[in-house]
Amino acid sequence: MVISIFEADRKTMVKKIVIVFICIGFFACEIRNTYELSTGSWLAQLEVMEGEQLPFNFNLVKKEGNYVIEVLNADEVVTIDDIEIKQDSIYLKMAIFEGYIAATFTKETIEGSFIKESLDRVVPFKATYGEAPRFATKYTAAENVSGIWETTFNPNDEDSYSAKGIFTQKQSIVKGTFRTTTGDYRYLQGVVDGDSLRLSTFDGAHAFLFTARVTDSSLTGTFYSGNHSKEKFVAVRNENFELPDETSLTFLNKGYDKLEFSFPNEAGQLISLSDPEFSGKTIVVQIMGTWCPNCLDETKFLTNYIRDKSNPNLKVIALAFEYARTKEDAFRGIQRLRDRVGVEYPILLAQYGTSNKSRANEKLPMLNHVLSYPTTIFIDGKGNVRKIHTGFNGPATGEKYQEFKLEFDKIIMELLAED
Repeated sequence: MVISIFEADRKTMVKKIVIVFICIGFFACEIRNTYELSTGSWLAQLEVMEGEQLPFNFNLVKKEGNYVIEVLNADEVVTIDDIEIKQDSIYLKMAIFEGYIAATFTKETIEGSFIKESLDRVVPFKATYGEAPRFATKYTAAENVSGIWETTFNPNDEDSYSAKGIFTQKQSIVKGTFRTTTGDYRYLQGVVDGDSLRLSTFDGAHAFLFTARVTDSSLTGTFYSGNHSKEKFVAVRNENFELPDETSLTFLNKGYDKLEFSFPNEAGQLISLSDPEFSGKTIVVQIMGTWCPNCLDETKFLTNYIRDKSNPNLKVIALAFEYARTKEDAFRGIQRLRDRVGVEYPILLAQYGTSNKSRANEKLPMLNHVLSYPTTIFIDGKGNVRKIHTGFNGPATGEKYQEFKLEFDKIIMELLAED
């Protein structure tokens, strides 16, 4: 992974930007703003690396007198309804994730930055009112990328990893995603322009841009994550390609036969699997983070599942590994997730200040590694670990998501039948 040279001063930059917006916008003298934002379609762009622009479309609507933004990524709609306006300054807080957009605006423009304070990241942002394609095209699509692509990110590098590209194309418009062993790369949408493929997504946490040259059987390109990293990738058509079994990647180390932990809830109480409320129960342990969109997908799934399949012998418990700098900020993020999704199962704070997987593994030494957020651990009524599922194939993966839901229900029903 290549890190931008501008990251060195990122922390100072974040502080300066926040201070400027506070001083100029939110606490400035009261001067009536003569502008209102135009409702309707907008085209936004985030400035990533090497001069590349990551575009996405959104609709701006008014509901009960308040602005609401609906970010559009293929078949996904991400709602931003925590919007504060003061004079000509606007603050867009992501619904669940930590990031926010601080900007100034006119009736038909918004310009500022997408900011993640805990990670010291600032990405330039601008948006313009009006109907516009996500990516403008100059040429007729020379190829059709519909199908399955065996993909390698960081080829010929010790950090290389495999992925499965899954795409559909109608004329020049492309939708799909990349699946990896740790999850999917969200709802991607873009175009084939001549022999050039461009895909993007912005979900309030991740800002992904993929660019590639296309032939009838290969892709050669670059993956940009915000303006802090980039990875090369290559892909070949392979309709039979499949990633390793998600249940074979994470397992208990030799000498361990159970999962053990003791972490605090929001009330400061230490919770462990040895507590009476978990005795004799089928348990699903979710290793996750509130900053992680794939974890959000799984959290929504788990919340709906236990609500629809209510069973006193089934318990779900989440272990949150947070990069928020303080314990208080970490629990605020957890509470925001609980409120927005309606999570009824306990979410314990396993770690804060970093989401580093090696550090996470220190908290759970019985696992061979924490390879992915999320990781899902199935435990039977005797306390034995029966299966560990690495990553999460969310709705963007289509059939794979449907397969996961059926597989999940099957193992839960089997474990409950043993109780």
